[in-house]
Parts: sequence; structure tokens; C-alpha cells
Amino acid sequence: MNYLPLFHRIQGRTCLVVGGGQVALRKLRILTEAGAHIVMVAPEVDEAVAQLLKAYQQARSANVAVIRQREFIETDLDGVVLAVAATADQTVNTQVSQQAQARNIAVNVVDQPELCTVIFPAVIDRSPVQVAISSGGASPVLVRQLRGQLEALLPAALGRLAELAGRFRHRVQARIADGGARRRFWESALEGEIPERVYAGDTDGAESALEQALAIAEATGEGQAQSHKGEVYLVGAGPGDPDLLTFRALRLMQQADVVLYDRLVSPGVLAMVRRDAAQIYVGKRAGCHSLSQPEINDKLIELARDGKRVLRLKGGDPFIFGRGGEEIERLSGAGITFQVVPGITAATGCASYAGIPLTHRDCAQSVRFIAGHKQDGKLELDWSNLVNDNETLVFYMSLRGLEDICSKLREHGMPADMPAALVAKGTLPEQRVLVGDLQSLPIQVRDSGVRAPTLLIIGRVVGLRGKLNWFKGTKE
Repeated sequence: MNYLPLFHRIQGRTCLVVGGGQVALRKLRILTEAGAHIVMVAPEVDEAVAQLLKAYQQARSANVAVIRQREFIETDLDGVVLAVAATADQTVNTQVSQQAQARNIAVNVVDQPELCTVIFPAVIDRSPVQVAISSGGASPVLVRQLRGQLEALLPAALGRLAELAGRFRHRVQARIADGGARRRFWESALEGEIPERVYAGDTDGAESALEQALAIAEATGEGQAQSHKGEVYLVGAGPGDPDLLTFRALRLMQQADVVLYDRLVSPGVLAMVRRDAAQIYVGKRAGCHSLSQPEINDKLIELARDGKRVLRLKGGDPFIFGRGGEEIERLSGAGITFQVVPGITAATGCASYAGIPLTHRDCAQSVRFIAGHKQDGKLELDWSNLVNDNETLVFYMSLRGLEDICSKLREHGMPADMPAALVAKGTLPEQRVLVGDLQSLPIQVRDSGVRAPTLLIIGRVVGLRGKLNWFKGTKE
């Protein structure tokens, strides 16, 4: 181990930065976030640096930053706990390093680890939780990549969970005397319902649950904070590409005990679910339902009451033609804890990957999402209200009704040459996009053999695809 990882409290303490350019700016941002008093020494100071220090002064309403616009001299090190050399002058950098070390002052010379006694790690900040990563200067790019991967794993609200635990720390020590029982209490409390409430923004609910858990643990003397309480996660799986999942979706997918998934959930997304989670297919297609909607609702309640963490995984977004509202209405009525994670809906995902903006200043000032599937063989819509030259229409579940849709819009005054596109398997490598107009598209689709899932987009914006088509799937 070439470096001893330590976290230093520099709040209110003086740090010297030698250099006033862009390299110094990066270090200044870190030092000001940590609350240091800054002394900057440089013959010339970039405008961005000066603005940062001015804003820092104003935010703190105190004299926390001093700029000495001149060359570095040894007395600049007086009263300093950390020196940073961030100049393009090797002689100056070496001088700062040698004189700081002679005074036993920690020193960092940017991009010159041989002149450093301390280095700046890459930091993931979920204050008060912090994670620092370093390669000892060997590979900064690798460190940045690792930081990005860890950022995706750690919930944004992790710091709020740590703060909640900190507020209870002394209470737990006072009420659970045995150290082993105390450890078991925290292990039990910091998984399941309590952290999930914090991550969902319900800090008051999490605090109440933690207080109840402490009472249970104190009464039993075993340190067990809670029995496993069932919960349902209603998660939008997006239009198909696993890279479009949200961080929260991925986290919940990894901790679920059982998953109920729809037909439109792609294999790539399903592969991101925890490996040992039970999987139950509840998909529907025209004329074939593996489970009816009431049966799905009952299954969610049953599994949650058994103490399971249940992932309800839906293609696209659960609140846009996903019947998510119906499901959580039943869960709420049954007293089941749940949370909802939005997903990228098919309209935005498929349109983006097809190179078709849903709105555009020159073509469409609004967009409308419409269910395009037939009920009892009929498609009942307010057709005249849908005819608007400056609006984009997006029809979900429209493959079987496509000819009727195009015909009805023409009958009610929409031009036959209005551009239209059908996107099949949008965002996936096998994506296929058929482009035409209200007159020609139904013929193209009839002869193409294309199959669901599909999305129909009608409007002037479709004409932009020729310029904006960026995604090259295997079918393009």
C-alpha cells in the first residue's frame, strides 16, 4: 500500500493553492466544497477562478478566500495545513513541494505524484457518506471509470440514511446494551423497509419505522429490528434497451425476491434482475392473457403479505398505458407498502431511437399519446379532434388497428400525405422503422411481415428522420 487512505477535516483551516489557471480551478472546487479557507498565489488568475472564489466568499459571508497576485514565496506557507501546486512551471512546483515538506505540511503537486505527500482521490459524495478511489497516480482514467460505476450503485439519498442512523446512534447504544445485539439491530434495520422509505423521500416514515424497530429490538433483547415486511416495487422497464433503465430501477431489480413481468419486458432487461429471484410471467397480448388483471392484482397482494419484496416489472412506464394506477390502487386498499419507479415510455424511447423528435419548433408544438388497440373489433376515438397539422400523434398498441387509424384520420380531414412511421422493437438491435404517409404506410406494413411490439407516429416530425436518424440497428 503506497498511500494510507485518510479523510481530513479542513473546514475552516487554511489551504494554499499556487497557480490560478484551469488546473487550480479543479482543486479549488474540491477545497471549497470541504469548507477550507483558501489562499491563492498566482501572477495571473483566470476569470473562472476569480468568480469561484468571489461566489465562495459571498456564500460564506466571511473572509474565506484571499488572492495574492504575485509569485510564490516561502512565507505563503505560514499557517497552512495543505499546499497544492497547480502551475505549469516545474521549478515553482518543485519549490512548493520541497519547502512544504521541510515544514511537514501536506503537499499535492498536480499530475506529479513523485512530488506529492498526499493525493486527491476521486470522490463519490453522499455526505456524510463518502467513497474515495485512487490508483496512486497510476491510472486516473481507470479511477474515473470506477467512480462512474460506483455512482450508479449508490442511491442518491444514501447520505440521508446515514444521517438518520446517526441521529439514532446514541439512543440505540442506551437501549441495547449488548454489542452483538446492537450490531444485529443495525444490520436488520439498514435493509428493507427503512432505507427504501428514505430513498423514496419519506424520511418521516423511515424515522417512525426505525423507532418502532428499536422498540421491538429492545423488548425482545435479540437485536432483531424487524420481521421482513412485504413490499411491491412498480418499476418501468423502458422500451427495451437495458441501458435506459434508471439507477433506482436497477437497485430494486437486484433486491427483489420475486418478479412479475410483462410481455414487453425485453430479455436484456429481465437479465438484470437478481439471479435467484423467482420469475412469474404475467404478459398479455390480444386474445391471450396468462393472468387477468384482477388475478395479477391479487398475486401482488398475496406475495407481499407473505413477506416478499415483489418487483412488478412493466415495459415502458407503468403509468402510461401500463395499468399501474389500477395495481397500486389495489395495493393501497390492501395496506401494502409500495413505491413506483418511472420508466422511459415507448413513445420517447422509440421516437428517439428512430430519429423522430416528438416536438419541434417548426413542425409540432404538442404531442398526444393515444391507445390504438381495438375494443370489440372497433376503434372509437374523437377523430376530428385528432386532426391538427402542428401536433404529433403517437398510437400505442396500434398494429392491428393501423389501417383503420390512417383511414379515419384521412376521412376527418388529415392530408393523405401526412408523414407517418411505424417503429417495431424500438431501441433494440433488431429495431425496424417503416416510413411513409397515411396513404402508403398501411400498404408497407401489410407487406412487411412486421410484428408487435410496435409504435405508430404520425405528424410532420416524421419527415425529419432522414436528417436525424442516428441509431443503426441490425434491421436498419
